[in-house]
Amino acid sequence: MPPLVTSLTRPNKVLKFMIAKLKGALLWDYYYRSVPGLKLEASIPYDDPKIQQEVIEVLKRSGYDVRRYKIDVGDFRRYLELANYADFPDYYRGGRHRNFLEKSLEHYLATKFLDLSKDDVYIDVANAGSPVPEIYHQLFSCSVYRQDLSFPQGINNEVIGGDAAEMPVPDGFASKMALHCSFEHFENGSDIGFIREASRVLQTAGRLFIAPLYLFNEYAFQTDPIVLPRGSNLFDPQAVVYCARGYGNRHGRFYNVAQLTSRIRNNLGPLRLTIHVVQNEKEVDPRCYVKFVALLEKRP
Repeated sequence: MPPLVTSLTRPNKVLKFMIAKLKGALLWDYYYRSVPGLKLEASIPYDDPKIQQEVIEVLKRSGYDVRRYKIDVGDFRRYLELANYADFPDYYRGGRHRNFLEKSLEHYLATKFLDLSKDDVYIDVANAGSPVPEIYHQLFSCSVYRQDLSFPQGINNEVIGGDAAEMPVPDGFASKMALHCSFEHFENGSDIGFIREASRVLQTAGRLFIAPLYLFNEYAFQTDPIVLPRGSNLFDPQAVVYCARGYGNRHGRFYNVAQLTSRIRNNLGPLRLTIHVVQNEKEVDPRCYVKFVALLEKRP
């Protein structure tokens, strides 16, 4: 005779879920306590319109070339149809993930600012498996390369492995480069190193596009302590560290204007920097958040 199964012996899925959630919260709190320096248990409120306007005003007073940019939403929708992200089902669930429109919007903006053509050699920096190279090659017939620290060191066909601040390519190798939601993850001095390297790798009149360029009214980092190795020293002691539950990344750098100047503008070399302020990202989708983007052009 089979054992009697009652409501008391049947696994309680709700109880299991609550226990797992409690364990996760306790683990997060444990790692949060180990984060050194000045810290807050919160996400950085970089999408606050008042803070964004404050940043714009400081940028202008500091001599930055700041311009407004309005998305042609209809043109973006046409880009989505042509790009056909459904061909890449492993990328943001083939377009079904809640952050997909933000990511694809960043890809679209790069095409507008870079003005890609069949004559271009394009590098997708910090690629991490994004289908952007395939999409850009399909739409614009440009030569494409994908670069990432996680790829094997060196050049293997169209794959460039290693540090983006020390790419194994000759001077003037590329005409166009872009980073999509990745520049903020460049740790320690790698942001400075990459900007200097970009000035070497780009051809004269070449362009580099960064979206988003994360700006804030104070120098800050965002991290998720649960993915941050204990004892890590990744953050400037002068900066505030925002510890955000569910962020899922160990390092996100948000520049204030002073740090943008010392780390980026002061290391441009022959590059000219323009900061564009996106006016209507919420018209694409209320969850879209790209506000500041950077275009860097190599002068003769």
